[in-house]
Amino acid sequence: MIAIVDYGMGNIASASNAFRTLGLEVAVTDDPEKLAAATHIILPGVGAFKAAVDEIEKRGLRPVLTELGKKKPFLGICLGMQLLFETGFENGVAEGLGFIPGTVERIQTNEILPHIGWNTLDVKPGFPAFAPFQHQHVYFVHSYQAKTEAPYIVASTDYGAEIPAIVKNGNVYGMQFHPEKSGKTGMALLKIFLQESSLEVQA
Repeated sequence: MIAIVDYGMGNIASASNAFRTLGLEVAVTDDPEKLAAATHIILPGVGAFKAAVDEIEKRGLRPVLTELGKKKPFLGICLGMQLLFETGFENGVAEGLGFIPGTVERIQTNEILPHIGWNTLDVKPGFPAFAPFQHQHVYFVHSYQAKTEAPYIVASTDYGAEIPAIVKNGNVYGMQFHPEKSGKTGMALLKIFLQESSLEVQA
């Protein structure tokens, strides 16, 4: 069972449908027991970093998410990816989940913000499972980006600044774009996340 974390700020319906399309059982929940019973944890997100952290705290989810991130395949999507980092600076300073070293800061670019639309992936060496996605288009909606070290960046995109698009630290993955809105490429990337953790999905 895939658990999608319900903390009141997420693209939950579209994320759920994406995983169901892959033939998987999905539970949308903020129940710690149900989260603990899942094989994979998906942290979606739409909105601002500090507001998301406040909701996670209000629902008492930080301890369970912190623990699950140590031992289960864990994927953050869009704002959910940003929450994987240590500190965010959107609408104030807030402490993220700290799975990946780094901060989340406003994109420094001459391009219009928010960054909305299709951009290509630049996949870095050393991540062979993701190599087939070099120069593939995925769909972004955001004004803030992760600032982290190169070893954690699987792929980036260019929007007048280099923006981490896929990140990874052990069993924890993040996608700054919306894979569930990125057509066949997005679905294939979700499959890679699942297959990297040895979960069978429909072809």
